[in-house]
Amino acid sequence: MDGKGLGSGPLESVEPLAGGTQNLLLRFVRNGRTFILRRPPEHKRKNSDETMRREARVLGALADTDVPHPRLIAAEGDTDILGAAFYLMEPIDGFQATSGLPAFHASDPAVRRSMGFSFVDALLSLHAVDPATKNLDGFGKPDGYLERQVPRWQSQLESYNEMEGYPGPDLPYLAEIQAFLEANRPEPSPTGIIHGDYHLANVMFRPADGEIAAIVDWELATQGDPLIDLGLVVAFWPEADGAAGMMSIQPWDGFPAIDELVAHYDANSPRDLSSLDWYAVLACYKTGIILEGTHARAFAGKAPKEFGDLLHATTVGLFEKAGRIIGE
Repeated sequence: MDGKGLGSGPLESVEPLAGGTQNLLLRFVRNGRTFILRRPPEHKRKNSDETMRREARVLGALADTDVPHPRLIAAEGDTDILGAAFYLMEPIDGFQATSGLPAFHASDPAVRRSMGFSFVDALLSLHAVDPATKNLDGFGKPDGYLERQVPRWQSQLESYNEMEGYPGPDLPYLAEIQAFLEANRPEPSPTGIIHGDYHLANVMFRPADGEIAAIVDWELATQGDPLIDLGLVVAFWPEADGAAGMMSIQPWDGFPAIDELVAHYDANSPRDLSSLDWYAVLACYKTGIILEGTHARAFAGKAPKEFGDLLHATTVGLFEKAGRIIGE
């Protein structure tokens, strides 16, 4: 930090932060300035360091945009300093709605309605960024992005059969979903920056109003068809009672219905949404397959059975939702 002109002296008020399930967050103060450090877990995965480098790169690319995001202070890709790549960012004055609403937001349905549209506005601002102007050459492989999706996730699902004791995927509409995705693949939307995991648990709202303070958790960001993100919104947006399998917000009344959010995106974007059902089905398929991996590992004794069963039930719900979309 000294070499980068980021103050001097000891680190003070050091504390870990909750919120990252795959990576670690640490807050500290130096010379009166607060920093947030993000790094991989102690037991790194094979691609942990490269994930940190990619996150820092995309946050740096967004610096002069309207996209609400954690502001990058500095990044270190070398693993010699902390044993892992890491970066420093500004703290966010905000809260995650899936962890509970403050009294101001919980007491006013109009504020919650604003939160819903702000959620889409933040995505619109990201999808309006032209990656060609942000020095993101080599950040992802946008060519053939949609064509690779079904074979890639089908292969991952088939790989779970190698797990000892796993009886194979017992998932509704599996064959129908795969056939639908292959037969109805659209022409890709113009290349943009994809967040890759855009849902209500990965945004922070401002305490004083219903606006987005920041989009967080950029580890799956890449270049490709941005409607991938909107498909995730459709797949994960809670139902009328606020429940949505992996996340829930209470109270839910006031939040816009998913049709209103899609109409809002459509009215403010030049992208063609006529094939949005395809992206929503893909989101259900992809996410369900990722979660099913924990179910398979549980059979092999590599994950808790209760957790595996819970994620399997979520996968079944996602596949059932995909089946409903196909049948509509």
